[in-house]
Amino acid sequence: MKHRRGFNPLERMAAHRKALHRSMVTSLFRHERIKTTKAKALEIRRTAEKMITRAKVDSVHNRRIVSGRLYDEGMVAKLFTDIAPRMKERNGGYTRILKIGERLGDAAQMVILELVDYKLDIEGTDKKAKKKEAKAKDKAGKKEKEK
Repeated sequence: MKHRRGFNPLERMAAHRKALHRSMVTSLFRHERIKTTKAKALEIRRTAEKMITRAKVDSVHNRRIVSGRLYDEGMVAKLFTDIAPRMKERNGGYTRILKIGERLGDAAQMVILELVDYKLDIEGTDKKAKKKEAKAKDKAGKKEKEK
């Protein structure tokens, strides 16, 4: 049973686990969506949500606490200026976990951990498809002119 267990140690030494948390939270804030195992995602989610809650109040104290737990100072700035203002109206639940199946090698449950307001860039793919269609029409038009 898991009674009175504070966190999942992920079978790692403390220094390795802290480095894992720092790097994965930094990646989450950088890309706003990461693919990882379910166990790691549940632990990273706790850390990330606490940081976003801190970042909602922009003060020197909060910036220092968050910057002590992130690798990249640029991500600290992004968190305070971009991510936290988008979450101002929310009282929690800033991340979402989407199950995507099992990993082939060891059958570990894989998930996507993303920020709640993350939007896929579907417009970019639509623009690419339109460009391809336009190029195909241009080529067809040139072939007709040559005949």
